[in-house]
Amino acid sequence: MTPLAARYDRTRRWLRAHPLAFDGALALAALICMVAGSFADPHGPHGPTFGTRTPDPRSAVLMVLAAAALVFRRREPMGVLLVTGAVSVVELVAGDPAAPVAMAAVIALYTVAAHTDRPTTWRVGLVTMAVLTGSAMFFGSSPWYTQENLGIFAWTGMAAAAGDAVRSRRAFVDAMRERAERAERTREEEAGRRVAEERLRIARDLHDVVAHHIALVNVQAGVAAHVMDKRPDQAKEALAHVREASRSALNELRATVGLLRQSGDPEAPTEPAPGLAVLDELVTRFRQAGLPVEVARADDGETPPAAVDLAAYRIVQEALTNVQKHAGPDAKAEVSVVRVGSRLEVTVIDNGPAEAGGPSDGGGHGLLGMRERVTALGGTLTAGPRYGGGFRVQAILPLKPRSDRAGENT
Repeated sequence: MTPLAARYDRTRRWLRAHPLAFDGALALAALICMVAGSFADPHGPHGPTFGTRTPDPRSAVLMVLAAAALVFRRREPMGVLLVTGAVSVVELVAGDPAAPVAMAAVIALYTVAAHTDRPTTWRVGLVTMAVLTGSAMFFGSSPWYTQENLGIFAWTGMAAAAGDAVRSRRAFVDAMRERAERAERTREEEAGRRVAEERLRIARDLHDVVAHHIALVNVQAGVAAHVMDKRPDQAKEALAHVREASRSALNELRATVGLLRQSGDPEAPTEPAPGLAVLDELVTRFRQAGLPVEVARADDGETPPAAVDLAAYRIVQEALTNVQKHAGPDAKAEVSVVRVGSRLEVTVIDNGPAEAGGPSDGGGHGLLGMRERVTALGGTLTAGPRYGGGFRVQAILPLKPRSDRAGENT
């Protein structure tokens, strides 16, 4: 940018920051133009001539009044238009020939059009055009058909049109800016929501993994401590189960934490998420921990969608973990996975005491996590004591997750 352009840009920004100074400069420029125009004679012998006439004191006073009113054109646009219009009418009627005081009324009309709505611009513009042009035609010293009268009509019309165009463009720019700001806020809110959902999902996975394996480790460690002296073989077997549960916990934790790695990381996990295909392995670990579990499956051996598959596995894992922790040493559990039409029903029941079959209110996040998983897929979860003792957890999962269904409906 050249020094002259930089100086102009700084001046323009300063004038925008100080509108009263800008209006004062505009009023001064208008006064200079009106005074210069008052010395011109448009009807000279060889065309318009300059310096052949001088304005009378009345015209000079009217020009100063009209220019002074323009200083307040932003604060009171309609009042300034009335003042400049009245002064212009006086000059058009009494001046012989009239000084170009109507120039101030043209600027005031432009300001009104730029700061009001279109209907107001039409009404005020037509009235201003009619009053000024009619005063010049019917009460002025010049014939009604002179070019000066037609010029007043044209300049007032152009001022109203230019002001309305500026107002429309300013409104359009403001609307675009507001739309861009709203879109930016929406993107930020959406990004925050996705981050919160991802944190919640990872928290659920970590809870399921840690709660399940730590519960198994706790049970097997207790068995080993109990039979260490009398039955060392059984103690060694229990410790082997502890080691296996610990290894599984570490592997699942590594896979879950690995989801936080950036894409393209060569150490990112490639092991698929667990599902119903490894349900037998999950049940075997609970049986080794001393919890009798019976499994009944009627899902046609078909693999459900990945999200449903993972949710069903985690629900069974968390429900059996709760049975292991809360249902007592003599509890038994039954797991059923049944496909009914377009739904997958996963049920886990136990025969423990009615008040101990599940976690107490507020005591943990297991049931809350299960409910969040099911709700996210558009399914339903019911959990509560069974009649006659025990606890029952049932999840009904749609085989077509909510996101897929929403995509089809769009």
